[in-house]
Amino acid sequence: MSLACFRPRVAEMRFQLLGRFVHPELFVTYKCHTVERENYSAKFCITSDGHYITWRSGGKILTEIVSSATQPVPVGQLLQVPLRNQKQATIDCPSCLYSYEFQLERVPAEMFWMIQKQLGDAAKNHELIQVFNSSGRLPIGGMSYIHVESRLKTLSIQAIHTYPDDYTLVKTQSSFECR
Repeated sequence: MSLACFRPRVAEMRFQLLGRFVHPELFVTYKCHTVERENYSAKFCITSDGHYITWRSGGKILTEIVSSATQPVPVGQLLQVPLRNQKQATIDCPSCLYSYEFQLERVPAEMFWMIQKQLGDAAKNHELIQVFNSSGRLPIGGMSYIHVESRLKTLSIQAIHTYPDDYTLVKTQSSFECR
């Protein structure tokens, strides 16, 4: 479990989808993992703000980004929404069916500490988890956790990002299904 910079405030966060590759140099990246299948490849990275996922299949590329509004990203988003409350949708793309769901959940302090501890315990056995430094207001920093399920034609990703200053969890679930 390594320590990194502190998290942005959850009010600054947005969920985006781009129909292109995004240069990794744009992000402060802490952990990455790649999956290669016959029908697709994907790269998942935990960043200082949240995460990005680049999915490639049949010459087409999609990149999902959970980041602060101050994070520079290329123009041409297929989707850009602030991370508020809850949202889910499916987008019919040329080479895949992309589904996403996110939920911003404010929880009582006691529940937040319990979830934070459970994620911290999971860090010992899971490579795609990152612990961040405290912003100074509270004694702990946020965490990011990514879980990946890879099948022959389907990729499912679940992510949890914690924001201690707001006692808030951002949960995302994404699915890429090859045509």
